[in-house]
Amino acid sequence: MKNFLFGLGLGIGLGVLFAPMSGEETRNNLSDRANDLKNNARDAYTANREKIQKHVENIRGTAERAMNQVRNTGTDAGNAAQNL
Repeated sequence: MKNFLFGLGLGIGLGVLFAPMSGEETRNNLSDRANDLKNNARDAYTANREKIQKHVENIRGTAERAMNQVRNTGTDAGNAAQNL
């Protein structure tokens, strides 16, 4: 019985020494990590949003140039047909 109590006391003592963080420390750590994750997600969203906006502007510009080229080609073909 004496060995059992000694082992129990030793186990409790080692458990307290090597225990992970307290509940409050764990909650604070999780909160900090959640805030870091939120900030990283916000930064990634902002960076990608700006890239997407630039790509959309490039596509719009290309589409406008193509539409103008089609209009000019149609106008030129119409003028050529009238001259025949």
